[in-house]
Amino acid sequence: VQLVESGGGLVQAGGSLRLSCAASGRTVSTSAMAWFRQAPGKEREFVAGINWSGSLKSHTDSVKGRFTISRDNAKNTVFLQMNKMKPEDTAVYYCALSGRMIPVRLDLVDSWGQGTQVTVSS
Repeated sequence: VQLVESGGGLVQAGGSLRLSCAASGRTVSTSAMAWFRQAPGKEREFVAGINWSGSLKSHTDSVKGRFTISRDNAKNTVFLQMNKMKPEDTAVYYCALSGRMIPVRLDLVDSWGQGTQVTVSS
């Protein structure tokens, strides 16, 4: 499976970005998907996850009310809508896939994307 992220960039604090992750090489409609992020000098952390049907979602506390994960199985794509962004959201954002449950931990991830840089200026 290949995961390709897009949509990263530079945004001012309070602004919005929408990340996309396109999957190929495998039908992902039965896989859970997630977004992780890694800031400089910090460990990679879970941001949001969604089950195969989209009926279950999980968001880490620091992004609740600001970020929303969604998916379009017809297009094999998962999205992360990021609103009211803060400088502390600056990180490389990674798309992740799991053939089992929503991958809230690194060891539950089966496949990773290459990452996309998100920078929020103050």
